Amino acid sequence: MPLRFDCLKIWFSFAALATLAIVSGCVPTAETHEGNLEAIWGKRGVSDGRFEKPRAVAIDQKDNLYIVDMTARIQVFDRAGSFVRSWQIPEFYRGRPSGLSINNDGNLLVADTHYNRMLIYTPDGRRLDKQTIGGEEGNGPGQFGFVTDAVQDSKGNYYIAEYGEYDRIQKFDSDGNYLFEWGSHGTEPGEFVRPQNLTIDENDMIWVADACNHRIQVFDATGSEAKLVKIWGELGSETGKLSYPYDLVLDGKGHVYIVEYGNHRVQKFTLDGESLGAWGIYGRSEGKLNNPWALVLDRKGRVHVLDSNNHRVQRIVL
Repeated sequence: MPLRFDCLKIWFSFAALATLAIVSGCVPTAETHEGNLEAIWGKRGVSDGRFEKPRAVAIDQKDNLYIVDMTARIQVFDRAGSFVRSWQIPEFYRGRPSGLSINNDGNLLVADTHYNRMLIYTPDGRRLDKQTIGGEEGNGPGQFGFVTDAVQDSKGNYYIAEYGEYDRIQKFDSDGNYLFEWGSHGTEPGEFVRPQNLTIDENDMIWVADACNHRIQVFDATGSEAKLVKIWGELGSETGKLSYPYDLVLDGKGHVYIVEYGNHRVQKFTLDGESLGAWGIYGRSEGKLNNPWALVLDRKGRVHVLDSNNHRVQRIVL
C-alpha cells in the first residue's frame, strides 16, 4: 500500500530544527510552566516496572494504568506507580501498538498498529479473539492501514482510526460489523493527517487529535454519517497553539487536556480551544518532558503523562 509521507516530511524538518536548537542551547519552550508535579516513576529497562519508550496508556475505573511500550509489553500499574502485572503482545516484529483504551465491559482495546487491527484483552491479559476487528491491510470496509486508536461509545459502537494511504475513522457496531467511515488524507475540515488519538464525551461526540494538522476536530457520528461539530488549533509553540497533539482526554467538567509531542508539554483547554494553562518544557530532569506520547486522568483529576523518551511517567495537577 503506498503511504503518505506528508507528516513524516514535516516531522523530519521539525526534528532537524529541534536537534539544532538543542545543540545550540536554544530549545523552544512553552511560555508558561504551570501546574504542580506530584510524582514521577519508572526508568529505562525491560524488567517489570521499567520502560522502553512508553507509547500509549489507558486507565480503568479503579485507576489502574495500562501502559504499552516498545517491548510490546502491556504493564499494569496502580495510580501510585506500583507494578501489578504484565503480558506480552504475541506478534510485534512488524511494529508495536500505539493506542489503548477501556471499553464498556472494562476490557482493554489495543490499536495493534502494524497488524491492521483492534485487539481486545481482559484486564488480566486474556485475548478475546472473537472480538478482534480487522487484520487485513487495505482501504476497503473493515480493512486498515496503520491503526492508531480505538474507542467505544455508550451504545457499544466502535470507532477505529488509522493513517497511511487513507487517513480515516471507521465505525463498527458492537459485533464488529462495518457501519460507515469518514475522513481522508488532507488539511481541509473533516480531513486528517494522522488522527493519532480518539476520545468520546458524554454526548458520544468523537474528539480527534489530528496530530500532523496540529488541531482538534470533533464529530457527531451518532447517525448514519459523521458531521463536523467543531475544529480548532494551529501550529505553534506559544500557549494556545499546538505542535503534534498526540493524545487528548476530557475531564467531564468542561476541559480537555492535550499532550504535545512536538512542544514537550501538556495544555489544558476549554472545550472551544481557549488555553487555560500549560505544563512542561523540554528536558530530562524531573518536571521536564521529552516527546511525550500520551496521558490519562485519574478519578482525582490528576494527569498521568507518558514521558516517552525519558522512559517514565510523571503525575501532575494542572
